[in-house]
Amino acid sequence: MQSKTLALRAGLAALAAAGLAACSTTPLPPQRPGQATVVPSNPTPQLQAAFIRPAAGPTLSRFDGKRNKGLDIAGSLGDAVLASADGRVVYVGGELRGYGNMVIVKHNETYLTAYAHAQHILVKERDVVRQGQKIAEMGMSGADRVKLHFEIRKQGVAVDPEPYLSGRAMP
Repeated sequence: MQSKTLALRAGLAALAAAGLAACSTTPLPPQRPGQATVVPSNPTPQLQAAFIRPAAGPTLSRFDGKRNKGLDIAGSLGDAVLASADGRVVYVGGELRGYGNMVIVKHNETYLTAYAHAQHILVKERDVVRQGQKIAEMGMSGADRVKLHFEIRKQGVAVDPEPYLSGRAMP
């Protein structure tokens, strides 16, 4: 029992030390001399999405897991398609039926994102991309209208992108 307690404490200490580097604090408002500092007893954590929306247009259709394994986002020919998160380009091409010209970015060992129906692709395989970087231009390759088909895949399985884009689901 004592060894389990020591192992747990060591694990928590390592986690706390690692987390300190990533912690940030919200500055308190300026105080007048003699004024008491009020700290909220239960501050609301601010969720920040790990993935950003890759295009500005409205959503045409949502993830359903069967017919649509991602989001379809409307736009105009040539609109920017942005990398949703930092990663490395692992595929550029048009060989996958139904996707047209597409880019696939690997973010880590768990997550990939796919960007389909591009008119023009601005990156090549093995390029490192940063979140928000323009990687393609919206088009209608393999589609009946101009749109971006966007997918997030977790361990190869398509997941609903919306919780990841809003910060409700974290990778």
